[in-house]
Amino acid sequence: MEYRRERRYEEEAPFDIEHWNPVTEVGKKVKAREITSIEQIFHQGHKIEEKGIAEALLPGLKSEVIEIMNVQRMTKNNRKAKFRVTAVVGDGKGHVGVGSGKDVEVKAAIDSAITNAKRNIAPVVFGCGSWQCQCGTEHSLPITVKGKCGSVEVTFKPAPKGLGIVASGPLKKMLELVGLRDVWSFSKGRTRSKYNTVLAAYRALTSVNRMKNVEALKIKASA
Repeated sequence: MEYRRERRYEEEAPFDIEHWNPVTEVGKKVKAREITSIEQIFHQGHKIEEKGIAEALLPGLKSEVIEIMNVQRMTKNNRKAKFRVTAVVGDGKGHVGVGSGKDVEVKAAIDSAITNAKRNIAPVVFGCGSWQCQCGTEHSLPITVKGKCGSVEVTFKPAPKGLGIVASGPLKKMLELVGLRDVWSFSKGRTRSKYNTVLAAYRALTSVNRMKNVEALKIKASA
């Protein structure tokens, strides 16, 4: 059973880094100002294991709930029902994260999903890869990217300036949170599964980060 619930962009409360007590080495370096950007973390090969890192480095993060579902599992005594929430976070400047969370209460499930999404935050490389445009500004993607999760495959292609975002509801919300303005999107498979769809989109957007010849992350990391 799926619960349809609209949720607008939500700006998180201001993060107080002075009262934050990090528990990981990366978090301690962020608090000590030794790491000043998400790109540095990825360039050094580290992982984000606590949400305070994303909140400290990206103060303008916004969240969007994509889906709220009622899920059940069978136990020896009875069926236990929980709510599963899929959420996306982004700052509109080239960073995005996808996460999911479960709990017996909707509010707790939403908080868990947003926390998980902040731990999965990753940079997205912008560019102008459309042969119809070639303006050189960073309004779209530099190349065509693909991502897959389960049976769902999502493809994003660079679009000319002024076209806008051509995508379905969940993908459009996600691309707006990333900060992209002009993108073609194509998806196939069981796209009714919104979690698989946004996760495939996340893998597509972050696939450029795994390419060895990308210099954009190095430039941002050294800035």
